[in-house]
Amino acid sequence: MRDLIGKKLSNVEFIEKDGKTYGRMNGSGVSVDYEIKPVTLHKPVEAVLMDLDGTTVTSEEFWIYIIERTMQELVCNAAFSLEEADIPYVSGFTTAEHLQYCINKYYPDENLSRALEIYHTVAKAELDEILEGRGKVEAFKPTEGLKEFLYELKRRGIKIGLVTSGLDYKAIPEIVAVFRALDMGDPLQFYDAIITGGHRKDTHEYGSLGELAAKPHPWVYSEVAYMGLKIKNPANVIGIEDSAAGVMALRFAGFPVFGLNAGNITQSGLDALCYKKVDTLQQILDEIE
Repeated sequence: MRDLIGKKLSNVEFIEKDGKTYGRMNGSGVSVDYEIKPVTLHKPVEAVLMDLDGTTVTSEEFWIYIIERTMQELVCNAAFSLEEADIPYVSGFTTAEHLQYCINKYYPDENLSRALEIYHTVAKAELDEILEGRGKVEAFKPTEGLKEFLYELKRRGIKIGLVTSGLDYKAIPEIVAVFRALDMGDPLQFYDAIITGGHRKDTHEYGSLGELAAKPHPWVYSEVAYMGLKIKNPANVIGIEDSAAGVMALRFAGFPVFGLNAGNITQSGLDALCYKKVDTLQQILDEIE
Protein backbone atom coordinates (compact mmCIF):
# COMPACT_ATOMS: atom_id res chain seq x y z
CA MET A 1 0.00 0.00 0.00
CA ARG A 2 2.94 2.36 0.57
CA ASP A 3 3.40 2.65 -3.19
CA LEU A 4 0.04 4.48 -3.31
CA ILE A 5 1.11 7.26 -0.93
CA GLY A 6 1.14 10.60 -2.71
CA LYS A 7 -0.99 9.35 -5.58
CA LYS A 8 -3.98 11.53 -6.54
CA LEU A 9 -7.03 10.31 -8.40
CA SER A 10 -10.02 12.58 -8.95
CA ASN A 11 -11.00 13.76 -5.45
CA VAL A 12 -8.95 11.11 -3.61
CA GLU A 13 -5.37 11.46 -2.39
CA PHE A 14 -3.52 8.61 -0.71
CA ILE A 15 -1.70 9.66 2.44
CA GLU A 16 0.17 8.11 5.36
CA LYS A 17 -0.65 8.66 9.01
CA ASP A 18 0.99 6.80 11.90
CA GLY A 19 2.37 4.19 9.50
CA LYS A 20 -1.05 3.47 7.97
CA THR A 21 -2.35 4.24 4.48
CA TYR A 22 -5.50 6.32 4.04
CA GLY A 23 -7.57 7.57 1.15
CA ARG A 24 -8.37 11.23 1.76
CA MET A 25 -11.55 12.37 0.00
CA ASN A 26 -12.46 15.99 -0.54
CA GLY A 27 -15.88 16.93 -1.81
CA SER A 28 -18.99 18.98 -1.02
CA GLY A 29 -16.96 21.03 1.44
CA VAL A 30 -15.99 17.98 3.53
CA SER A 31 -12.69 16.14 3.91
CA VAL A 32 -12.68 12.57 5.22
CA ASP A 33 -9.90 9.98 5.62
CA TYR A 34 -10.64 6.29 5.08
CA GLU A 35 -8.07 3.79 6.33
CA ILE A 36 -7.12 1.07 3.87
CA LYS A 37 -6.98 -1.91 6.19
CA PRO A 38 -5.52 -5.28 5.24
CA VAL A 39 -8.22 -7.71 4.06
CA THR A 40 -8.44 -11.48 4.02
CA LEU A 41 -10.76 -13.89 2.25
CA HIS A 42 -12.23 -16.80 4.19
CA LYS A 43 -14.13 -19.62 2.55
CA PRO A 44 -16.89 -20.50 2.16
CA VAL A 45 -17.91 -17.15 0.70
CA GLU A 46 -21.28 -16.11 2.11
CA ALA A 47 -22.04 -13.03 0.03
CA VAL A 48 -21.04 -11.35 -3.22
CA LEU A 49 -21.37 -7.59 -3.72
CA MET A 50 -21.62 -6.62 -7.39
CA ASP A 51 -21.34 -3.28 -9.11
CA LEU A 52 -23.83 -2.47 -11.90
CA ASP A 53 -22.16 -0.48 -14.70
CA GLY A 54 -19.24 -2.35 -16.22
CA THR A 55 -19.56 -5.37 -13.91
CA THR A 56 -23.17 -6.52 -14.36
CA VAL A 57 -24.02 -4.38 -17.36
CA THR A 58 -21.77 -3.17 -20.15
CA SER A 59 -22.87 0.45 -20.35
CA GLU A 60 -19.89 2.73 -19.69
CA GLU A 61 -19.70 3.73 -23.36
CA PHE A 62 -23.29 4.93 -23.18
CA TRP A 63 -22.70 7.11 -20.11
CA ILE A 64 -19.48 8.53 -21.56
CA TYR A 65 -21.55 9.36 -24.65
CA ILE A 66 -24.02 11.20 -22.40
CA ILE A 67 -21.16 13.22 -20.85
CA GLU A 68 -19.98 14.13 -24.33
CA ARG A 69 -23.50 15.08 -25.46
CA THR A 70 -23.91 17.20 -22.32
CA MET A 71 -20.73 19.12 -23.04
CA GLN A 72 -21.82 19.67 -26.64
CA GLU A 73 -25.10 21.16 -25.41
CA LEU A 74 -23.42 23.17 -22.64
CA VAL A 75 -21.00 24.99 -24.95
CA CYS A 76 -23.16 24.87 -28.12
CA ASN A 77 -20.42 23.00 -29.94
CA ALA A 78 -21.55 19.83 -31.73
CA ALA A 79 -17.93 19.08 -32.61
CA PHE A 80 -16.82 18.66 -28.98
CA SER A 81 -15.39 15.21 -28.27
CA LEU A 82 -13.49 13.62 -25.42
CA GLU A 83 -9.91 12.40 -25.73
CA GLU A 84 -8.68 8.92 -24.85
CA ALA A 85 -6.79 10.41 -21.90
CA ASP A 86 -10.12 11.62 -20.45
CA ILE A 87 -11.68 8.17 -20.09
CA PRO A 88 -10.40 7.33 -16.55
CA TYR A 89 -11.90 10.64 -15.37
CA VAL A 90 -15.33 10.39 -17.02
CA SER A 91 -16.18 6.86 -15.90
CA GLY A 92 -16.43 5.24 -12.49
CA PHE A 93 -16.89 8.40 -10.41
CA THR A 94 -19.93 10.63 -9.86
CA THR A 95 -21.65 12.56 -12.62
CA ALA A 96 -20.69 15.84 -10.96
CA GLU A 97 -17.02 14.80 -10.90
CA HIS A 98 -17.12 13.70 -14.54
CA LEU A 99 -18.59 17.01 -15.64
CA GLN A 100 -16.37 19.11 -13.40
CA TYR A 101 -13.33 17.39 -14.88
CA CYS A 102 -14.50 18.26 -18.41
CA ILE A 103 -15.28 21.85 -17.47
CA ASN A 104 -11.92 22.32 -15.75
CA LYS A 105 -10.01 20.94 -18.70
CA TYR A 106 -11.95 22.33 -21.66
CA TYR A 107 -14.24 25.19 -20.61
CA PRO A 108 -13.24 26.56 -17.17
CA ASP A 109 -15.70 29.46 -17.40
CA GLU A 110 -18.72 27.17 -17.60
CA ASN A 111 -21.05 26.34 -14.69
CA LEU A 112 -21.37 22.87 -13.12
CA SER A 113 -24.98 23.37 -11.99
CA ARG A 114 -26.04 24.19 -15.53
CA ALA A 115 -24.07 21.21 -16.85
CA LEU A 116 -25.84 18.89 -14.40
CA GLU A 117 -29.28 20.14 -15.49
CA ILE A 118 -28.39 19.52 -19.12
CA TYR A 119 -26.96 16.09 -18.28
CA HIS A 120 -30.13 14.85 -16.58
CA THR A 121 -32.31 16.22 -19.39
CA VAL A 122 -30.18 14.54 -22.05
CA ALA A 123 -29.92 11.26 -20.11
CA LYS A 124 -33.66 11.02 -19.42
CA ALA A 125 -34.50 11.70 -23.07
CA GLU A 126 -32.07 8.99 -24.21
CA LEU A 127 -33.39 6.48 -21.64
CA ASP A 128 -36.99 7.16 -22.62
CA GLU A 129 -36.06 6.42 -26.24
CA ILE A 130 -34.39 3.16 -25.25
CA LEU A 131 -37.38 2.01 -23.18
CA GLU A 132 -39.58 2.67 -26.22
CA GLY A 133 -37.33 0.50 -28.37
CA ARG A 134 -35.72 3.42 -30.17
CA GLY A 135 -32.41 5.24 -29.99
CA LYS A 136 -29.43 3.36 -28.55
CA VAL A 137 -31.34 0.15 -27.86
CA GLU A 138 -28.05 -1.77 -27.73
CA ALA A 139 -26.71 0.44 -24.92
CA PHE A 140 -27.20 -2.02 -22.04
CA LYS A 141 -25.70 -5.47 -22.54
CA PRO A 142 -25.28 -8.20 -19.92
CA THR A 143 -21.69 -8.88 -18.97
CA GLU A 144 -20.48 -12.09 -20.60
CA GLY A 145 -21.46 -15.11 -18.51
CA LEU A 146 -23.66 -13.05 -16.14
CA LYS A 147 -26.69 -15.35 -16.16
CA GLU A 148 -24.65 -18.49 -15.47
CA PHE A 149 -22.65 -16.69 -12.78
CA LEU A 150 -25.70 -15.43 -10.90
CA TYR A 151 -27.50 -18.78 -11.04
CA GLU A 152 -24.40 -20.59 -9.80
CA LEU A 153 -24.14 -18.21 -6.83
CA LYS A 154 -27.78 -18.98 -6.04
CA ARG A 155 -27.13 -22.71 -6.35
CA ARG A 156 -24.31 -22.43 -3.82
CA GLY A 157 -26.52 -20.47 -1.40
CA ILE A 158 -24.42 -17.31 -1.66
CA LYS A 159 -26.24 -14.03 -1.04
CA ILE A 160 -26.01 -11.43 -3.81
CA GLY A 161 -26.08 -7.67 -3.37
CA LEU A 162 -26.29 -5.24 -6.30
CA VAL A 163 -24.65 -1.88 -5.63
CA THR A 164 -24.59 1.26 -7.76
CA SER A 165 -24.08 4.97 -7.19
CA GLY A 166 -26.35 5.63 -10.17
CA LEU A 167 -29.58 7.47 -9.49
CA ASP A 168 -32.81 5.47 -9.71
CA TYR A 169 -33.93 6.87 -13.05
CA LYS A 170 -30.66 5.64 -14.58
CA ALA A 171 -29.99 2.41 -12.67
CA ILE A 172 -33.42 0.80 -12.72
CA PRO A 173 -33.86 0.80 -16.53
CA GLU A 174 -30.39 -0.73 -16.86
CA ILE A 175 -30.92 -3.74 -14.62
CA VAL A 176 -34.53 -4.27 -15.77
CA ALA A 177 -33.39 -4.23 -19.41
CA VAL A 178 -30.62 -6.74 -18.72
CA PHE A 179 -32.87 -9.14 -16.79
CA ARG A 180 -35.43 -8.86 -19.57
CA ALA A 181 -32.78 -9.70 -22.17
CA LEU A 182 -31.68 -12.74 -20.14
CA ASP A 183 -35.26 -13.86 -19.37
CA MET A 184 -34.49 -13.79 -15.64
CA GLY A 185 -37.67 -12.11 -14.43
CA ASP A 186 -37.82 -9.32 -11.86
CA PRO A 187 -34.40 -8.27 -10.46
CA LEU A 188 -36.08 -7.22 -7.20
CA GLN A 189 -37.15 -10.83 -6.69
CA PHE A 190 -33.74 -12.22 -7.64
CA TYR A 191 -31.22 -10.15 -5.68
CA ASP A 192 -31.04 -10.42 -1.91
CA ALA A 193 -30.44 -6.66 -1.63
CA ILE A 194 -30.12 -3.72 -4.04
CA ILE A 195 -28.94 -0.19 -3.35
CA THR A 196 -28.82 2.74 -5.77
CA GLY A 197 -27.80 6.39 -5.57
CA GLY A 198 -31.43 7.31 -4.82
CA HIS A 199 -33.27 10.36 -6.12
CA ARG A 200 -32.11 13.69 -7.50
CA LYS A 201 -31.85 16.56 -5.06
CA ASP A 202 -34.07 18.86 -7.12
CA THR A 203 -36.08 21.97 -6.26
CA HIS A 204 -39.56 21.22 -4.88
CA GLU A 205 -38.86 17.48 -4.86
CA TYR A 206 -37.84 14.97 -2.22
CA GLY A 207 -34.27 13.79 -2.73
CA SER A 208 -31.69 11.58 -1.07
CA LEU A 209 -28.01 11.73 -0.21
CA GLY A 210 -27.53 10.21 -3.65
CA GLU A 211 -24.25 11.19 -5.20
CA LEU A 212 -22.99 12.88 -2.01
CA ALA A 213 -22.47 9.38 -0.58
CA ALA A 214 -21.43 7.78 -3.87
CA LYS A 215 -18.35 5.70 -4.54
CA PRO A 216 -15.47 6.03 -3.65
CA HIS A 217 -17.22 6.61 -0.29
CA PRO A 218 -17.78 3.15 1.24
CA TRP A 219 -21.35 3.70 2.41
CA VAL A 220 -23.29 2.06 -0.41
CA TYR A 221 -21.28 -1.13 0.03
CA SER A 222 -21.40 -1.03 3.83
CA GLU A 223 -25.15 -0.48 3.81
CA VAL A 224 -26.00 -3.27 1.39
CA ALA A 225 -23.69 -5.69 3.20
CA TYR A 226 -24.53 -5.03 6.83
CA MET A 227 -28.11 -3.75 6.59
CA GLY A 228 -29.32 -5.47 3.43
CA LEU A 229 -27.55 -8.85 3.53
CA LYS A 230 -26.93 -8.78 7.29
CA ILE A 231 -23.45 -10.23 7.02
CA LYS A 232 -21.41 -10.86 10.16
CA ASN A 233 -17.85 -11.29 8.92
CA PRO A 234 -16.47 -9.14 6.06
CA ALA A 235 -13.81 -11.80 5.39
CA ASN A 236 -16.59 -14.07 4.05
CA VAL A 237 -17.66 -11.45 1.53
CA ILE A 238 -16.19 -10.49 -1.84
CA GLY A 239 -16.80 -7.44 -3.98
CA ILE A 240 -16.62 -7.35 -7.77
CA GLU A 241 -15.74 -4.07 -9.50
CA ASP A 242 -14.41 -2.75 -12.76
CA SER A 243 -13.80 0.88 -11.77
CA ALA A 244 -11.21 2.68 -9.66
CA ALA A 245 -13.92 4.39 -7.62
CA GLY A 246 -15.63 1.07 -6.90
CA VAL A 247 -12.40 -0.64 -5.86
CA MET A 248 -11.65 2.17 -3.43
CA ALA A 249 -15.20 2.05 -2.05
CA LEU A 250 -14.95 -1.68 -1.37
CA ARG A 251 -11.53 -1.39 0.26
CA PHE A 252 -12.57 1.60 2.36
CA ALA A 253 -15.50 -0.59 3.49
CA GLY A 254 -13.11 -3.41 4.37
CA PHE A 255 -13.93 -6.02 1.71
CA PRO A 256 -11.57 -7.96 -0.60
CA VAL A 257 -12.03 -7.02 -4.25
CA PHE A 258 -12.00 -8.99 -7.47
CA GLY A 259 -11.20 -6.45 -10.16
CA LEU A 260 -12.30 -6.95 -13.76
CA ASN A 261 -9.57 -6.23 -16.27
CA ALA A 262 -12.02 -4.66 -18.71
CA GLY A 263 -12.42 -1.57 -16.50
CA ASN A 264 -10.16 1.35 -15.61
CA ILE A 265 -8.51 -0.11 -12.50
CA THR A 266 -5.12 -0.70 -14.11
CA GLN A 267 -5.27 2.63 -15.96
CA SER A 268 -5.82 4.31 -12.62
CA GLY A 269 -2.90 2.53 -10.96
CA LEU A 270 -4.99 0.70 -8.36
CA ASP A 271 -4.23 -2.96 -9.07
CA ALA A 272 -2.61 -3.18 -5.63
CA LEU A 273 -6.00 -2.68 -3.98
CA CYS A 274 -7.42 -5.81 -5.63
CA TYR A 275 -7.36 -9.24 -4.05
CA LYS A 276 -7.14 -10.57 -7.61
CA LYS A 277 -7.60 -9.27 -11.15
CA VAL A 278 -9.67 -11.43 -13.52
CA ASP A 279 -10.92 -11.38 -17.08
CA THR A 280 -14.26 -13.14 -16.54
CA LEU A 281 -16.89 -13.83 -13.91
CA GLN A 282 -16.24 -17.56 -14.34
CA GLN A 283 -12.72 -17.05 -13.01
CA ILE A 284 -14.19 -15.67 -9.82
CA LEU A 285 -16.32 -18.80 -9.39
CA ASP A 286 -13.16 -20.89 -9.72
CA GLU A 287 -11.39 -18.77 -7.09
CA ILE A 288 -14.15 -19.02 -4.48
CA GLU A 289 -14.87 -22.74 -4.98
